[in-house]
Amino acid sequence: MHTIVLATQKGGSGKSTLAIGLALAAKQAGFTVRLIETDPQGTLSNWQRRRNNDDVVVEPIYHAADLAPRLKMLADSGLQLAIVDTAAGLSAATTAAIRHSDLCLIPARPSVADIEATVSTLSVARAWKRPYSFVLNQTPIRGQRIDNAANTLAEEAALDLTEVLARPMIVMRNDHQDSLASGLAVSEFAPNGKSTEEIRGLWQWVETRLNISATNVLIDQVIPVADDMLLVAAEHTLNETTTLAS
Repeated sequence: MHTIVLATQKGGSGKSTLAIGLALAAKQAGFTVRLIETDPQGTLSNWQRRRNNDDVVVEPIYHAADLAPRLKMLADSGLQLAIVDTAAGLSAATTAAIRHSDLCLIPARPSVADIEATVSTLSVARAWKRPYSFVLNQTPIRGQRIDNAANTLAEEAALDLTEVLARPMIVMRNDHQDSLASGLAVSEFAPNGKSTEEIRGLWQWVETRLNISATNVLIDQVIPVADDMLLVAAEHTLNETTTLAS
């Protein structure tokens, strides 16, 4: 199982809408997904109550000590992906989530306040040596401010921009809030829209970052090889039996 955590100090950065969007994009790509809510504000739980479909489970876990054993149980059950939405600020639950993550996504709007607010989250990810990437969220359609924000985040992380900044950037559009209010993901609310295209692109970027696709391809290659080996062994046994009988 892979665990993705969305975390940042600043409220209103769009963690919940990104968590929902990524969960549905992953599900539509064929993964089994569980949304985990560590934010007592309950944005994901409220979204699920508005939803007419129970195909995506939201599981509230508000105590830090409960998170690790539950993630292990989910992994043992065969779940492929857990996406954890955290509260603003830096709580024990958020720290525990980052500690057990395979990738910490740090959403930030292209503003000085949002970028400054990523420092504490970045420090926790670094302290636990967990992979992380920034997601520029709620960006204007165009403008120099986006490039400035991207460069600032890269300098803050002291890493190559291609690794530290998730792509594509997510543009501010009403589709995200309208889908949240309707109990839908943006890919369900506007399946052919630009917002859906961006969220699916972001999920594909995450797949590549986590090397999930490569793992699945490897499994797909191993199974036919194993089947061929069993077939050869069966034929060999049959030939030996026929020889002895004659």
